[in-house]
Amino acid sequence: MKKKAWRKIRLRKVDISAMDDRMLLANVYLTQALTLLLALILSLFQGGALWRLLALPDQLAIVLWGAGFAVVFIAVDGLLSQFVPEEVTDDGGVNEKLFSGRPLWHIAVLSFIVALCEEVLFRGVLQTWFGPYWTSILFALLHVRYLKHWLMTGLVFSVSYGLGYLAIWTGTLWTPIFAHFVIDFVMGVIIKYRRKEQQ
Repeated sequence: MKKKAWRKIRLRKVDISAMDDRMLLANVYLTQALTLLLALILSLFQGGALWRLLALPDQLAIVLWGAGFAVVFIAVDGLLSQFVPEEVTDDGGVNEKLFSGRPLWHIAVLSFIVALCEEVLFRGVLQTWFGPYWTSILFALLHVRYLKHWLMTGLVFSVSYGLGYLAIWTGTLWTPIFAHFVIDFVMGVIIKYRRKEQQ
């Protein structure tokens, strides 16, 4: 009896330094497209709840809440980086490689796509089934590059829980989407200019 071919499949750790920029970008865009596709498929079982959460808000305050949340997170992250050794916040060089040589407009595009796709899946679909706590555990587990450091895993869980609470409190996905976008964009810009200063 022949062994199944799928049994030969082996997972291996990817060396980020061996991945060229084109491959990294293709990976990011492909995973985000799959994330959005999964969210849209799962939303079919929710009777339009996702579309209600994506209705454009009529209050500017909702955007301000998202910006305020992002500012608090960035401040906490900045404080932690002053007291925590760099290896504790190491993600294997993924963010460094993704953002360091990127123009600002591309950092903004990447940040928006990631924020939109992840928030639609996690806050728009999964949170309606599992609540913010279990959704945040799943969110932290899927950010696998941080799992080897308990502090970063806790930080990812906390930001996810906060974004989930924002979605519940404001009744719209645009608040966590905006907060997520600001966080990713500012962190990307920090990485870009920190690298330039070190050169």
